[in-house]
Amino acid sequence: MKKVIATGKTIDDAIKAGLAQLSTTQDRVHVTVLEQPSKGFLGLIGTKEAKVELEKIPDPIEEAVAFLKDLFDTMGLAISIDQKQTKEGHLFNLSGSELGILIGKRGQTLDALQYLVNIVANRFSNAHVRILLDAEQFRDRRKQTLQELAHRLAGRVVRSRKELILEPMNAQERKIIHAELQSHPSVKTYSKGDEPNRRVVITLR
Repeated sequence: MKKVIATGKTIDDAIKAGLAQLSTTQDRVHVTVLEQPSKGFLGLIGTKEAKVELEKIPDPIEEAVAFLKDLFDTMGLAISIDQKQTKEGHLFNLSGSELGILIGKRGQTLDALQYLVNIVANRFSNAHVRILLDAEQFRDRRKQTLQELAHRLAGRVVRSRKELILEPMNAQERKIIHAELQSHPSVKTYSKGDEPNRRVVITLR
């Protein structure tokens, strides 16, 4: 949390000076009056200015962005973050030249980063905040890959008449497989096992 101490002829003047230092607005700070102004003897001798302490109220999204930027700087990566509000939450789309490191195998590193950045954001929020982390539309490409995989494996189950157990997937990827095959005329799906090794099973109806 960032704090500043500011002075002024009046309480309002001191607050305005503090807001200028923090480059923020009054609704984003807690104000504590440290000293009241006084005019002193005959209004001249011993005049005291007002002194206030301003403590900036942390914004969960700003804190999440700062966490990621610090992490990327530590890793020596030049990554930019484009923010957008969606119906599912706050979308952070990452772009840069070394995204493969951040995506990882089948998006596992990206998923881990998303988990961490949500923990950071929700430490500074009274209501639940959801942040979705993407890297130059990796999520959409991965979704399309899983949809195609679902139909290909469904066809294999129909031909072989034997159920197939897929590799472990996170909840979001399992949901894509289930949704893609829920209307399939010949197969059905269910999940089994415990996290993080929970798997989708494709079997005949």
